[in-house]
Amino acid sequence: MISNPVLTAACPECAGEVPLQNVLVGEIIYCPDCSAELEVLNLEQPELGLAPEVAEDWGE
Repeated sequence: MISNPVLTAACPECAGEVPLQNVLVGEIIYCPDCSAELEVLNLEQPELGLAPEVAEDWGE
């Protein structure tokens, strides 16, 4: 039986290894080491970025 290696990327906050299993580009995931909110930017060349902060609009 051949197992597929789990795709990983480095966390931009702590440089920890983040598994990218069953995720889509644009999805928000969490770093298992530092709990940073990360956005999946690319899967072909695995890349993560810090998730954009959502500002409160207070109904505007």
